Amino acid sequence: MAVRDEGDAPADRRVRVLGRPVDTYPDPAPEARRGSVRRITVVGEEVLSRPCQEVTAFGSPGLAALIDDMFVTMYVADGAGLAANQVDVDLRLFVYDCPDDQGVRHVGHIVNPVLDQPDPGSRRLVDDSEGCLSVPGASMTLPRTDRATVRGFDKDGNPLVIEGTGYFARCLQHESDHLVGHTYLDRLSKRDRKDALRQMEERSEDVFARRALKAAQPR
Repeated sequence: MAVRDEGDAPADRRVRVLGRPVDTYPDPAPEARRGSVRRITVVGEEVLSRPCQEVTAFGSPGLAALIDDMFVTMYVADGAGLAANQVDVDLRLFVYDCPDDQGVRHVGHIVNPVLDQPDPGSRRLVDDSEGCLSVPGASMTLPRTDRATVRGFDKDGNPLVIEGTGYFARCLQHESDHLVGHTYLDRLSKRDRKDALRQMEERSEDVFARRALKAAQPR
């Protein structure tokens, strides 16, 4: 998911890492310093249109290395979230470094996530601009619920519950969609989807050039 500007600040601005507040945390996250940049898949590639497989290899070096690679790839692309199938890996996993509407930074990863949303009676939809690293250069307005909870595990198999409001709730929903084989384009009208694809065609070359330049910079 693409990054957006932060909103007003709350009383407690501590960073939430895997859902827990911490007093200090590096920017970028330490995973990025260990990772290698991977190619980001683009809408139309088959891996983005099918449900991902459950992760079973908790605690493995391969899973940890994948998370490291996903973090640095997300940062190079100026993203706020990235799902595993966006780096051509068919696993239920995403990483994120995303502010909410109060400017609180949320950082982490979640494995085998299950998305919970408010009951229809208490659900509030918010229209806001949304982009996707796999739809480079495009941005469209899309309604999402203003609150969301994702339940899953960390890379070692420990249970996680990640709660989000505002823009971070949008991020959790966006990345969860990826893992069931959907992009945000699937939630658009035919006209808006056509507009998004036109934007991508016009702007993707510049986006790829910026990513390549950033990937070449020392970290």
